[in-house]
Amino acid sequence: MLDVAAALFVSSGVEVPVREIAAKAGVGTGTIYRHFPTRAELIVAVYRHQIEACAEAGPALLASSSSPYEALGQWINLFVDFLTTKHGLAAAMQSDKASFDTLHAYFLDRLVPVCTGLLDAAAESGEIHTDIEAYELMRGVGNLCIGAGDSHYDPRRLVALLVAGLGQP
Repeated sequence: MLDVAAALFVSSGVEVPVREIAAKAGVGTGTIYRHFPTRAELIVAVYRHQIEACAEAGPALLASSSSPYEALGQWINLFVDFLTTKHGLAAAMQSDKASFDTLHAYFLDRLVPVCTGLLDAAAESGEIHTDIEAYELMRGVGNLCIGAGDSHYDPRRLVALLVAGLGQP
């Protein structure tokens, strides 16, 4: 249910009708409302679910990829997917700054260490420069993703250039 909601938030925005989420998830609208009585609760649940998926993906990618640099690139792509939903969440939660701040702290607490681990592994293998911090990279990727809704802008292309630029000369 949360994966379906996240995908629809990315493609249609956070105001997508609950009945559309329910239909794509193969459940009734009552099921969604039973778990998430308000749209805000659904949005927060999707956000937390995506943070956890991103956090869990880092070590898994590092273990399954042919190199730490490849794992970092794959993780950054997942992070970009997450960020496109995150920007919609930020707009939807502007009225509840305290909740948004709590979620943002959770986001940093969970994802900065994962990105640090990937960067450290890629640096130790000699694949990337050693002078970049995880927060700095994540902030840069985030800034590149801000215009994701613009049909004349492709943040993935620019993020790929950023990741390629991390490579050792």
